[in-house]
Order: sequence, then C-alpha cells, then structure tokens
Amino acid sequence: MKTTLPTRAQAVETSDAPRRVRGSLRLQLQIKERRLLLAFGDACMLILAGITALRLWAWARGDAHSVGSLAEAYWPWLALSAAVWAAFWAAAGAYDLRLAARLRATAQRVFATAGCWTAAYFLVFFVLSAPPHALRSQLLVPHVQPLRLLPTLFAALAAVAVQGWRALYASVLAGQRFTRRALVVGAGWAGRTIAEALCNQGDSSYQVVGFVDDDPLKQYVLLQERENDTAEPNDVACSRDLPVLGTHHSLRALVQQYEVSTLVLAITHEIDARLFASLMDCLAQGVEILPMPLLYEELTGRVPVEHVGGNWYVALPLHHPGTSGLWPLAKRAIDLAVAACALPWLGLLIAPIAVAIRLDSPGPLFYSQERVGKAGRVFRIYKFRTMVVNAENNGAAWAQENDPRVTRVGRFLRRTHLDELPQLYNILRGDMSIVGPRPERPEFVAQLEREIPFYRLRHAVRPGAAGWALIHQGYSASKEDALLKLQYDLYYIKHQSLWLDAEILFKTVLTMLSLRGR
Repeated sequence: MKTTLPTRAQAVETSDAPRRVRGSLRLQLQIKERRLLLAFGDACMLILAGITALRLWAWARGDAHSVGSLAEAYWPWLALSAAVWAAFWAAAGAYDLRLAARLRATAQRVFATAGCWTAAYFLVFFVLSAPPHALRSQLLVPHVQPLRLLPTLFAALAAVAVQGWRALYASVLAGQRFTRRALVVGAGWAGRTIAEALCNQGDSSYQVVGFVDDDPLKQYVLLQERENDTAEPNDVACSRDLPVLGTHHSLRALVQQYEVSTLVLAITHEIDARLFASLMDCLAQGVEILPMPLLYEELTGRVPVEHVGGNWYVALPLHHPGTSGLWPLAKRAIDLAVAACALPWLGLLIAPIAVAIRLDSPGPLFYSQERVGKAGRVFRIYKFRTMVVNAENNGAAWAQENDPRVTRVGRFLRRTHLDELPQLYNILRGDMSIVGPRPERPEFVAQLEREIPFYRLRHAVRPGAAGWALIHQGYSASKEDALLKLQYDLYYIKHQSLWLDAEILFKTVLTMLSLRGR
C-alpha cells in the first residue's frame, strides 16, 4: 500500500503551534539578558535591604542620625556584605533560569544563602580572632564593638527582598510576552534534542513553534509519531507535538508568520548554498541564528558531543582558559592555598575516621589506585578505604549504587565525600586540582577512548577532587554515565573560571552536608 506524504499545509493544519498574535507588545529577552536582569534586581534588593537594616538598627539603638549619615559611615561594611551575599547567591545557582521560575526552589536557595552568609559573618568576626583595630575601624565597623544586630537584620531583610523580587520575576517576566519564539532548522536527532532542551530546560526563555526541514519524510515521521505515539522511549515528547512547517524556501515567510526571533541551526552536515542564502535573509531581518551545540550548552551546562557532527569546532574547548598564561598560575595558587587551609581539618578528622574504619572492617586505613591525569599521565590517588579488602579480585568494575563491596563506615564517608580528604596530598603534589574533571582509571580510559568521541579531551586540564560533572551527574557506573560526564567535563574545560569553581565548591559542600554523595 502506497503511503501519501502530507503536504506542508496539512502539516501546519494538524499542529498546535501558536499563531501570530497581532498588535501584542512583546519584549523577547535572551538568556543572557534574563540573567543580567535578575542580577540587576538582586543588586537593587541588596542595597534596599542594607539601607533598611541600617535604619532599623539606628532606631533600635535610639540613634537620631539620618540614613544618609549612617550609610556614609558604614558603606564599606554594606559593600562587603552585599558582595559576599552575591557570591554565595551566585554559587547557589541563583542564575539557573529553570530554578528562577520556581518559587519553592528559589526560596530554598535564598534562605540557604542567608544562613551561609550569617554563619560566615559570625565565624569570621566572633569565633576567630578579632581583626586589627585599624582594619576594623576602616573597613568593618568604625568606632563600635563588632556588630550583632545589624548583620542579622541585613540577612533577614535581604532574604525577604530578594525572594520578593524573584516572585515578581516568576509571575511577570517569565510570561509569554517576554518569551523568544524559536524555529528549529533540522528535524533530525539533533533538532529533536534541542527541542527537548528548550521545552524542558529553557524555562520560558524560548517557545518552539516547529521545525524546518527539506526532507519530506521528516514531516511524515513526526506526524505519525504524534498520531500513533509509537516513538521510542528515548525520543522527545515535546518534538512529537511540533510539526515540520516547511522547507528552507518558506523560511522567511515562516519567520514573519510566527514572529520568530531565533533560528536554531540543528544541522550536523554542511549547509548548502540555498539554505545559507535563506538564513542570511532572516539574519538581515534581525533574527538571531544560534548553532544547536552552543544553545544546548548554554541551556544544560553540557557539550553535546554526539550532535556536533561536522561542526565539531563550534562546541569543543579548543581555546579554553587553561591554554592561557595567567589562569593556570592563578588556579595553582588557589589550589595550594585551599589545600593548606584544609590540611588542619584532615589532621582533626584522621584519628576518628581511622578508628571507625578499623572497628568496621579489617584492613588498611588508606586505599591507593592508579588514575589518569593531565596529558594522560598516570598517577596514584589516595583515599580513605571505603570497601572491603580485595574488593576487585575479579578485575576492575564500575562502582554501583548500594554496592555490596562498600562497608558501613565507607558508605557514610562516600555520602559526605570525606573519603576524598587524603587527595589533599595529590593536590599539593600537583597531580590534581581542587576543581576539575574527576580522574578515571586507566582500564576504563582505554575502553572509553575507543568507544566515545573526544573522550581524551578530559585530560586537557588537571583532574579535580570536586567537579562540574560530579555535582550534576555523580559518579560513573556505565558507559552511558561516562558519556554524560564527558559532556559536563567539556563544558567545565571550556568555561572554567573562578566563579564557576566557587559554584562547584559551594554545591559540593551542600552535597556533603545533605549526605547526598554516592
């Protein structure tokens, strides 16, 4: 029986794609613009909280000074407090747009930030030794004893003000009038993947109206999947609800009809001259054109190595910060400073951990293993032992969830990441960094380099005790996990910075405190 493929008009008629809303006012914000807007609002709220806290503090003390004179006297304290709050807030993931539209998730992070800021303040200024009088008089709290009420007021007011601003953002600015309408050029695997990311992880930043593809079979396949729902479990539900609206010939007309502001280029092969000309026409109309790998990377924090195709140079970290002259030196200096500060904690914890390990199971305190580091150099990593002795008599194996080889004490050490503390020695030696891709075993590396493209790029930087992949995906238990971890690791290599390292460390500490380690 011969199958008749639907025409473009029939495809559009069967879709639920949004029609053009004539006469409506639309302010289509980009992802970067949304984050800048959130940051600007947060800064305004912190300034408001600081001024209000000063006023309430003066009122509680019976001080008749005006807010202006108080602000003039205490502006260094306010500036430092706001800067530290902003650092904690950013590290908590405040500018993840998926979370910004969820009030409950935002509230949890707001009050976690307030708690961390308050704890840090009192730890620095009341538990540790007092700073020199000159520093206290010029920077912190001039002419008075260390503040107690003012920081508490600031933390409480900042939490309320920032949460109020984020509620306004979620209810108003995350609405459709501020959404960019996107058309995906290419209805294949890469196109479906970016459609899923835009639907599930793009917050309200983008609204996908459909696909453009020159292959008439793509129209038929997507329509059949939608009608019969026979797609494979890994296929994208969102993409099955979207039609192929036409070919490149109708690209300019579709941009006008659906008020499209963004074209997502999800084509992994070379672009022919006719499609290129159509894209240039749209670009001349002010339409944004984004390669699928770069948009996917911005939305998910991963580099889609399986979707880059012939455009591999677009997504991979060929010129990353680690190739510069200053960043590796700065990162090494930070590693040494953090490791030196953490060594006393290792000294305090080693005795009780040693007793617990020895009472729980016979065997040595430490466990060492070969791992692959920067440039493929093999080194020996050190950890507190968390498994029974001779756990790998049958050869190297992935660690699984609820692995029976893990001891009772070992399970606690893994959940809190305390088993990684001896790696401070590897960091001081230069084998590892505080933050970076987790080092893998040579046996697994040899296998994964044969099976996963670009896997060896993980070795472009020093491996780390904490990592971007670790806080998002955890430890690898299979080849599929290793591919996902590679996507996160390549993102980190490409975007490594002081702020990204701070975010990773902050989330690692939260994972330790919540016992959510593997």
